[in-house]
Amino acid sequence: MISLKNDRLLRAMLRKPVDVTPIWMMRQAGRYLPEYRATRQRAGSFLKLCKTPELACEVTLQPLQRFPLDAAIIFSDILTIPDAMGLGLQFLEGEGPMFERPIKTRHDIERLGVPDPGIALRFVTEAILLVQQELAGKVPLIGFSGSPWTLAAYMVEGKSVPGFPALKKLQQADPHSLHNLLAKLADSVSTYLNAQIAAGVQVVMIFDTWGGILNTADYQTYSLQYMQQVMANLTREFAAQKIPVVLFTKGGGQWLELIADTGCDTISVDWEISLREARQKAGNRVALQGNLNPAFLHHSPEEIRQAVAEVLASYGHGSGHIFNLGHGILPDVPVENVTVLVEAVHDLSKSYHSS
Repeated sequence: MISLKNDRLLRAMLRKPVDVTPIWMMRQAGRYLPEYRATRQRAGSFLKLCKTPELACEVTLQPLQRFPLDAAIIFSDILTIPDAMGLGLQFLEGEGPMFERPIKTRHDIERLGVPDPGIALRFVTEAILLVQQELAGKVPLIGFSGSPWTLAAYMVEGKSVPGFPALKKLQQADPHSLHNLLAKLADSVSTYLNAQIAAGVQVVMIFDTWGGILNTADYQTYSLQYMQQVMANLTREFAAQKIPVVLFTKGGGQWLELIADTGCDTISVDWEISLREARQKAGNRVALQGNLNPAFLHHSPEEIRQAVAEVLASYGHGSGHIFNLGHGILPDVPVENVTVLVEAVHDLSKSYHSS
């Protein structure tokens, strides 16, 4: 395991003391950065950018070259697994991700295999190796995957559709087949994340983007159960270092106790619940990540600092908080506002960590 010059993120995720609250941002390598847009243009397509390790490495590192962030996150996409399963991922301008061959029948599910990350997803592990060479222990590197439920939503629907009606129809008409799909995806996600850990990531995060569309019983049955299966098969320690696991269910604030029961190390929360309430619900079992509304990054520097102060105050004193946005950074955010955000977090959080 690489010796880290800045291990604030890992320490906070394991609820150990830190000097200041660590910060990174979902989608921190993205369209708000002019250098990202230039690299994306050079790649010719988003998928080419994801699947070319040298370019994925380049954009992973771009935000670290601008801002004193406390972590890098490997540049990839949550839909790499279904693409590796043969569904034909494509990104159409203005429409987002789509699959050429979405799941339509029980037979479509039965013929799916668990992709070998050393073959079908090798571009991700190669990018991780390149990033770690370049980082040289500057900060930890985060790996990630979509959750089984979220991957299934796109695979059955073919794209993002409000309410995911085709998925809901499968859930009602043929729950056995849906469970078969989710079980295969749980195996695929754990195998994929373990390959990322072996390649050098020091944290893994599971993005359950669409868990929030379920009611509580269905969330436990179709989403949380399969994230638990993933975690049961994860490498939780590598090269004598613990690998923190972060779970993020968008819209999942009402289920924090259930999520904490999974044995994850950190729960990422959106802005629909205060960190004060989240901390009360989760108790001292997990660290919390979040939860500034990304829209605040369009505000003035003074308003951004005030918003940061409110998020820090909401969590309160002590370790166990990783500052982040409640969802991905928006593509039209001014770069200088991100500088204000990162500096404000490090500056204003000092008093929350003094003994």
